Amino acid sequence: MVMITQEMIKLFQKSLEEIDEPFKIALEAITMSCHFDFQNMHQGFRTETLVRFLKARDGNISKARQMSPLLTDSAQHAQLLDCLDWRIRSDIDIILSKPILPTDLYRRVRDTQLIGMSGYSKEGLPVIAVGVGLSTYDEPSVNSYVQSHIQINEFRDRVIMPFASKKFGRNISTCLKILDMTGLKFSALNHIKLLTVISTIDDLNYPEKTDTYYIVNAPYIFSACWKVVKPLLQERTRKKIQVLPGCGRDDLLKVMDYASLPHFCRREGSGSSRHSRNGTTDNCFSLDHAFHQQLYNYIKQQAALTKSSAPVKQGSFHVDFPEPAPGDTKIAETIESELQRLGNQNGLRNLKINGD
Repeated sequence: MVMITQEMIKLFQKSLEEIDEPFKIALEAITMSCHFDFQNMHQGFRTETLVRFLKARDGNISKARQMSPLLTDSAQHAQLLDCLDWRIRSDIDIILSKPILPTDLYRRVRDTQLIGMSGYSKEGLPVIAVGVGLSTYDEPSVNSYVQSHIQINEFRDRVIMPFASKKFGRNISTCLKILDMTGLKFSALNHIKLLTVISTIDDLNYPEKTDTYYIVNAPYIFSACWKVVKPLLQERTRKKIQVLPGCGRDDLLKVMDYASLPHFCRREGSGSSRHSRNGTTDNCFSLDHAFHQQLYNYIKQQAALTKSSAPVKQGSFHVDFPEPAPGDTKIAETIESELQRLGNQNGLRNLKINGD
């Protein structure tokens, strides 16, 4: 893994002085000191932002900076200027004032895209839980799922991490993610295109925001796919992933308190990611959970503060989808191929991805 030096950071900063005025304005939004400024992307920590993009490209300054709509080399994606361009074109700075409407649609998104926050690690990192196996993505609008994902990213970066930094007395700029594989089935093939879009957005625009990925409740189908996907991952990414036995409770308690464990990790054989014995308030995926209530109310408040003569539109907020890097496409194709092979072994032939 490449060590990012002060000299690299200085050279990167100097190279950014050559960018055009619109991007300078956007970059200033990143470096403002006010933690809760609506336009603030990265809590006012300019150096840490540059380090993240340098790490994402193994310290290569030109690749971390360069911007071109014609880039095809996967090593030349996820660059800072491309990120700023995407944020400007997609109005990301105002996405937290754009609720998914009507409310019934938002609830359906929450019920079928299982993600939430269960607490903080002992070091103060937000603990993000993702129900990979039981997320069904039943809604026809891909935009709603993408908007929801970005809103959670932005809320994490603009609100949760500044709060954690203040609470724990140090800069908190990364999170932990616990990926629950309960219920993972061959039908996961139906979600590969959407998940590739979401992972590409994270890779290009939110690089190095996750410190560690913990995989729990992994069935055989995950283990088989992991065996063929792991060699395709960059070393930097492989080192972040830990596959834990069972629900991972004992291992996770080394890095967080019991109260911060997601509901699906609290006891062996806890079962479904969707429900917990104590109801929806314990289920960090539920719209009734404290995290989602905070997020939902924040978006409502920001929408009310936004002065606009235009009525609030029903449906989702359109965001430009970046093209996946060749490396991401290769991983998606490998997962698809392995799921097809396993499906054939189990008598499920001609599995198809939605849209094909």
